[in-house]
Amino acid sequence: MKKVFLSCLAVAALATACKKDKDDDGILKGNVQQLYNGKAWTWSKLKTDGTPEKLAISISDAALSSVPINSNHTGHENHLVLSLNEKHGTPFNHVLLDWNPSGHEGPMYMLPHFDFHYYFVSPAEVDATTDETKMNKFPDAAYLPAGHIAPAPGVPKMGMHWLDPTSGELGGGKTFTQTFIYGSYDGKVTFMEPMITKAFIDTTINFSRSIPQPVKFQKAGYYPTKTSIKRHDGVTDIILEDFVQRQAS
Repeated sequence: MKKVFLSCLAVAALATACKKDKDDDGILKGNVQQLYNGKAWTWSKLKTDGTPEKLAISISDAALSSVPINSNHTGHENHLVLSLNEKHGTPFNHVLLDWNPSGHEGPMYMLPHFDFHYYFVSPAEVDATTDETKMNKFPDAAYLPAGHIAPAPGVPKMGMHWLDPTSGELGGGKTFTQTFIYGSYDGKVTFMEPMITKAFIDTTINFSRSIPQPVKFQKAGYYPTKTSIKRHDGVTDIILEDFVQRQAS
């Protein structure tokens, strides 16, 4: 009788865990973490057939209003690793959120902004991204969007950053507000990155743009073709969406 009772408890606990894994809107949340005076977390949403519909980072208004602006601090001040719910259904492994109080290298990027690195590799692999030879081993051009350039040395514990030369801040005479970057290390594409200024986030309620696409993919899976910013109910979402299934080639 005791074994039966304990088995029932285990089943009940499992059922409760499954219910908590997904909220009423079908959102699968990652772990919530402190970000200054607020919170940040990841979430995903699946279609009825189980394929990914959205993958996102949420930042609370309290966090956005408390990030420090510091003209004497160039580069990353906050380095937050955000896990993904295990059922997210994409090739991504985790997200790295970086706050840059006065921007970072590259004169056009010297504005307070966030880097949102959606990594295909594990946090341990990111930490090991330090070998200069591997940093300069580029993927075949077909695995990056056409025309993308790497004008600066790679960043240790991040990777080589590939920029879209058609972005307004690169030769277009426009002030940087938002852009989309690819990353690589040791001949592999390792991340996709929306990079967005705080000023743009503060003044944006609903924004969407397409993501430049490569011709080939190193790993099979569902990849996003659009990124969006949505502000609602005291949070701002940085979303990857419109996922398309790709084959490895």
